[in-house]
Amino acid sequence: MRLDKYLKVSRLIKRRTVANEACDAGRVMLNDKVARASAEVKPGDVITISFGNRETKVEVLSVQETVRKEEAADLFRYI
Repeated sequence: MRLDKYLKVSRLIKRRTVANEACDAGRVMLNDKVARASAEVKPGDVITISFGNRETKVEVLSVQETVRKEEAADLFRYI
């Protein structure tokens, strides 16, 4: 699954366009490398998102095309 879509489905970022812009600006890292929005995400990957002075680091546990709001938190684990 594409990184921008995963960020939206997992609700780490609210909209896919915002996720895309964050990737283009270099604020999203995948396995400690600056990632493009089209990068493939798979279980075990580590995603780091920088917004302002906050940094969120998560490990991908599962990749699903669609998920209900209540189950979105099961797709990743905070590190």
